[in-house]
Amino acid sequence: MAKDKGPTDVAGLSFEDALAELESIVQRLEKGEGKLDEAIGAYERGIALKRHCEAKLGEAQAKIAKIVLEPDGTVGSEPMVDG
Repeated sequence: MAKDKGPTDVAGLSFEDALAELESIVQRLEKGEGKLDEAIGAYERGIALKRHCEAKLGEAQAKIAKIVLEPDGTVGSEPMVDG
């Protein structure tokens, strides 16, 4: 596990990288590897990674929701509106 990494560097990860790291953390925690303090740190990082993945998925869903089928059958898009 990368002990040096904190929640602040999670924001720079791609969805795929964050998900891969989260899966690795889950596997280690399920195996009971490491000391209690390390497990707590891994759990905290896992929470940050989970939130980051959820945010990335939300962004993707918002973009997909804005893709529309035009009356003539072509695919278009609507501008994203915040809020």
